[in-house]
Amino acid sequence: MKQTVLVVEDDSMIRRLIRINLENNGYDVVEAGDGEEAKSVFLHHHPCLVVLDLMLPKVSGEIFFKWVRENDGNEVSFIMVSAKARVHDKIEGLKMGADDYITKPFEPDELAAHVEAVLRRTGQFCQKIAHGGLCIKPRRGEVQLYNTTIRLTKHEFNLLYFFMQYPDIIHDRETLIEHLYPHAEDTVLDRTIDAHIKKLREKIEEDTSSPKRIQTVRGMGYKFVVS
Repeated sequence: MKQTVLVVEDDSMIRRLIRINLENNGYDVVEAGDGEEAKSVFLHHHPCLVVLDLMLPKVSGEIFFKWVRENDGNEVSFIMVSAKARVHDKIEGLKMGADDYITKPFEPDELAAHVEAVLRRTGQFCQKIAHGGLCIKPRRGEVQLYNTTIRLTKHEFNLLYFFMQYPDIIHDRETLIEHLYPHAEDTVLDRTIDAHIKKLREKIEEDTSSPKRIQTVRGMGYKFVVS
């Protein structure tokens, strides 16, 4: 699975060049033009790395950085980007907790090399799958819906993880039973899966009467829909 990079930069031309270059290097890229928008994009996509311009309108890069650290700990890597080229400024950025610091102007290939280097060092800490604000972290056993932690049972967690690994694919009840109960599938009823999905929907859907994430495909089974 591709790793997601969030590019926060108020200059639309620079932002577009960075995005194209990183996408050409195999990353999923999302973007924001100011610090306020960056918060919304971050909660929706839960990126592994943020390329952050410090000089931003509305909410500064420094404030956005602290907000992420308060909400997502140290699981997200940061490359700070700034026109401030003094050694003191670089040191301050790194002391804040940035993984790297690059000064403007820079070549897109140079930034891509920094992204690759940082993720090589830190990528093992970013084991998660995110779709539409819903984020599952299998190594930590955690699920977040935007910035709220969702409590799931073992079977609910395993079911959601299976769905999110294979989005937009229909899974019949027999497949789901075999996944959740590999040694007892002959004694587990279809309605057991239906009950797990009902409980899961209550925790991750805004409207359980019209679910957007886990949808029923009549006569076939269920699928996790990526919006």
